[in-house]
Amino acid sequence: MRIRKPNRTRIVVAALGGRIASGEFSPGTFLPSETVLEHEYEVSRTVIREATKILSAKGLVTVRQRHGTHVNPREQWMWMDGELVSWLANGRAAKSDLLAFAEARQIIEPGAAALAALRATSKQRGEIVAAYERMKTGHASPQEAILADKQFHLAILDATHNPVLQSLRQTIESILDAIFPHTVGTFTHNLDNHGEVADAIVRGDPEAARIHMEKVLQHTTQFLQSAG
Repeated sequence: MRIRKPNRTRIVVAALGGRIASGEFSPGTFLPSETVLEHEYEVSRTVIREATKILSAKGLVTVRQRHGTHVNPREQWMWMDGELVSWLANGRAAKSDLLAFAEARQIIEPGAAALAALRATSKQRGEIVAAYERMKTGHASPQEAILADKQFHLAILDATHNPVLQSLRQTIESILDAIFPHTVGTFTHNLDNHGEVADAIVRGDPEAARIHMEKVLQHTTQFLQSAG
């Protein structure tokens, strides 16, 4: 069926991006020709070209005149792009990818917690504490638990009042969505560490917030490393 929605370019982007992330179109190969993709997705050549431009901006492909669209090496991909993280997760991200995301969080989030301890407003402190309380009561339901966990970490990013860190919201949210199914078994064991982060932010203690966020993320990373 021909795609007629106004967002047909985004639909093609998601379809091709997912196929690249899953390895169906592997690095070093070329995407099917524009003509083939036009027929496969039942869209115009303009849509295909718009889609490949977006994928190129994410580092996934390079359009080569008279040769086609080349899938780039993975190290050229924009790994902090939230859509790419989602595509990798939907394609059953490799353990090495999950660990790479976990390591990135270990670099970013402890510093964010320290800034939040210094800069959070009273309202933002309340939002962080409220998210933690929902984590404690929602752990019986995986969906409620991941929602509360995301709200906790995103509230901390917001409380940094740093636009660069705040711009990572979608990325961190997508990383949490990717990692959580693999770490749900350790969720309750990491609750106290989250509570210590919240307490440190409320007290305005940046060093304690940093240390306890490091513990949160070390716990998650160690669990991922030990998983099968």
